[in-house]
Amino acid sequence: MDKTLREPMTMPDPQFPIKVHRCEFDGRGQVLFNHHWHEHLEILYIVSGEASLECGSSTFTVKEGDMIVINRNELHYGLSLSDHLFYYALIADFSLLQSHSLDATEMKFITPITQNRLIFENRISGDDALASMLSIIHELEQREFGYELAVKSELYRLLTLLVRGYVATVLTLDEYARRMKNVERFAPIFKYIEEHYREDLSVELLSGMAGLSRFHFSRLFKEISGRTVTEYVNETRLNRADYLLRESPLTVSEIAAATGFNDIYYFSRTFKKYKSMAPSALRKK
Repeated sequence: MDKTLREPMTMPDPQFPIKVHRCEFDGRGQVLFNHHWHEHLEILYIVSGEASLECGSSTFTVKEGDMIVINRNELHYGLSLSDHLFYYALIADFSLLQSHSLDATEMKFITPITQNRLIFENRISGDDALASMLSIIHELEQREFGYELAVKSELYRLLTLLVRGYVATVLTLDEYARRMKNVERFAPIFKYIEEHYREDLSVELLSGMAGLSRFHFSRLFKEISGRTVTEYVNETRLNRADYLLRESPLTVSEIAAATGFNDIYYFSRTFKKYKSMAPSALRKK
């Protein structure tokens, strides 16, 4: 895995490695977090507003009441779609739930999670899951006497709901190794696109950086990101253009040029295709 995209993760209490962050953003088009990964499981709960999230090869819009699981070592990226966005981010090290003896719970569930072989679906729904999440948030914020017992209890409950209804994949060690090798190879490509989206980003250039043939690169890129190279690059540029249209005094033509579109007509067509609105209409809003 590309170490430059790894987010160092510290815990307030190393003896009880779980924490919650209150996250608030004002302004549409704001990047919540650039592509990165970490070795902890993360669960987001959207209190208000909307956002676009990428988790591995999936991209989806989330809104008030949604919960999202970000698996260990899963590349993720977020963009605000609201004037105001408020969500909680719960981050847990599952060593918190490990047993000193190798019991059935450890072998069947905890170890596969810590080895990143048990992969959860990203989107969670259901009142029971939400109740456990809110209880954990409350206990971590209030820190009343015995909160550690309550948090650990609710974390086991939440994990039970996940393994019963939201397991996406159980990987063998060989499958996991292959997936991680591909993610490691492509992580610098995602970072390069984020930093150089204004430039001409051809498949030949990017495949050369990865040391792969154009065909092999394109196939793996879509497998990992869920989009073709052109779709991904355009989406990156258009998300930046969306922000500039809302927040900057630049003209539409200047924004097109600033985000890598040399043809204003192509920019307008592409923007309308992805955003369901013409750039000029968004500017008027």
